[in-house]
Amino acid sequence: MPVDEHEQIFMRDQPMNALLELEDVADSALRLASDESRQVTWTVITVNGGFSVR
Repeated sequence: MPVDEHEQIFMRDQPMNALLELEDVADSALRLASDESRQVTWTVITVNGGFSVR
C-alpha cells in the first residue's frame, strides 16, 4: 500500500483528521517546561490528536 493511501486511511479514523507532527509534541514539552505550567504536578499529557478518546 502506498504511503499516501495508508495516511488517508489512518487519518480517516483520527478525531482531528490530521497526522501528529513533531512540533505538536515539542510544543507540549516546552509548555510544561515553562512558567505557564508551574502549578502542574504529576499528570500525564497525552499528545495524540484525540485518538485515545474515540
